[in-house]
Amino acid sequence: MAESVVEGEGGDATRRDFIHIAAGAAAVGAVGMVVWPLINQMNPAADTLALASIEFDMTKVQEGQQVVIKWQGKPVFVRYRTPAELQRVIADDHASDLKEPQTDAERTKPGHEKYLVVLGNCTHLGCVPTFGTGDFGGWFCPCHGSHYDASGRIRKGPAPANLVVPEYEFVSDTRVKIG
Repeated sequence: MAESVVEGEGGDATRRDFIHIAAGAAAVGAVGMVVWPLINQMNPAADTLALASIEFDMTKVQEGQQVVIKWQGKPVFVRYRTPAELQRVIADDHASDLKEPQTDAERTKPGHEKYLVVLGNCTHLGCVPTFGTGDFGGWFCPCHGSHYDASGRIRKGPAPANLVVPEYEFVSDTRVKIG
């Protein structure tokens, strides 16, 4: 009989150990479920992280053409300007009707003046202007009538500033990195 009592006590101890282990595992899981969202919320948002910087192949843009790409949820206009457009914007560098005086050279990268990279949002209320319909050979915002030239400078209308030039650099002769 003494033998069966020892087995019984051993069996109870084993069950008790199992219950303690299961309860501990459940507690660890519960703590993990509470702590994980607190740690995870410190990570940058997926849409911002994925688009912190992008590279674009400029060979996709033909002379006189504009391509719209998306960066950080905003449209970016990449324009390959014609020689006539370049002559016109350089001639207007010191025009008296510039609300925000800025030369074309200040808005482009040396050696790549034919390319213009600007955010595609009107500086008035954030609408997306269309190219080629403005009075100055550039963009026109149909929402409130702002006119920009082919350098993205505000020339007429309620917009207070030029189209924004984002941080960008040419990583090669044909690739640009925005951001």
